[in-house]
Amino acid sequence: MFSAVLVVIVVIVMAAVIISSPSAKTTTSTSTSTSSATSTSSFQGVPLVSYSADAYATEVTAFLNGFSSSTGVPVAPVKSGGSTADASAIEAGAPDDVFVSSSLGATSSQYLGNLTANWAIEFATDQLVLAYSNSTTQTTATTSIIGLASTAIKSNETSDWNSFFTALVGGTVKVGISAPAQDPAGLRAWLVLEAAGYLYSGGNQQAYVGALLSNKDNVTAASAADLVAPLQAGDIQFLFTYKSDAISNDLNYISLDSHVNLGTPSLGPFYSQFSYTDSAGVTEGGPIVICVTVPLSAVNSAEALRFVQYVVQNARSLSTFGLVPLTPALIYENTPPPAAIQQLVTQGLVANNGALL
Repeated sequence: MFSAVLVVIVVIVMAAVIISSPSAKTTTSTSTSTSSATSTSSFQGVPLVSYSADAYATEVTAFLNGFSSSTGVPVAPVKSGGSTADASAIEAGAPDDVFVSSSLGATSSQYLGNLTANWAIEFATDQLVLAYSNSTTQTTATTSIIGLASTAIKSNETSDWNSFFTALVGGTVKVGISAPAQDPAGLRAWLVLEAAGYLYSGGNQQAYVGALLSNKDNVTAASAADLVAPLQAGDIQFLFTYKSDAISNDLNYISLDSHVNLGTPSLGPFYSQFSYTDSAGVTEGGPIVICVTVPLSAVNSAEALRFVQYVVQNARSLSTFGLVPLTPALIYENTPPPAAIQQLVTQGLVANNGALL
């Protein structure tokens, strides 16, 4: 009898240890001050589904893990691609609760159609850089271009930047630029080249664009993420991508002047002088921002709105990824947002910034 009781006690203790032990993989998250952080482990719905610009899949995954850990809401692995391609998939019927985009326009009716929520919140900014890998440095042509960039960064002289960009598009290296119709990073790369031509080549916006196209040295893919492997393999030597993406992929990168890299919100009027035209129409240049919205097709709409709250409240964590959090975050709206979003405005965490495109 004593033995049986002892066995029961041992089993109970072992079960308690198993239950209280942390999982093999944990995620550290910043606590929040609103009800969105309250545990709701009794949630019985399907996992929260999210789409993200592929450049920010790592950051969104960190947010999802932290949100799930603090609320008990299950989350599915993030789906990622070019922002406009993501929006087209959602508009075509792909299940989605949350959409994190690198393009404000992708959250509007232009791409989401009738599924747009008619509001989106910008919560961080990024900038475009010219990434390169260890394979890039294996030739004289590439090391010369990197040297010209170093000189231009130190002097910030127009002539030095012109020498760098002229060499970059001069036909000696391959430059990765993702497909503009699918990935805003690609569209922005052409805008960067336009702004650089305007500033460094006597006001000629097409100076570097025309040379790169003429030499047929631009290599494209559906997204910038798809060009990382070719860059690392040495099939291309440089890649226009976001700074945060270069950091996430442990790539070297060349920083560009703020008037060229599309990374400074206050320079928005200057960036808007440049534009890209394709079958979707004319897209004006603007600062690179990361925004979030909840499409009207969301199944877990309440949980999705709580996730948006979590993102805004914890945006400061993005600095570790090379992003610059916006304080306060900015909301664009064509109609009044849901109460959960309006609460962020009331708290001063989000400020109104006009209509959604």
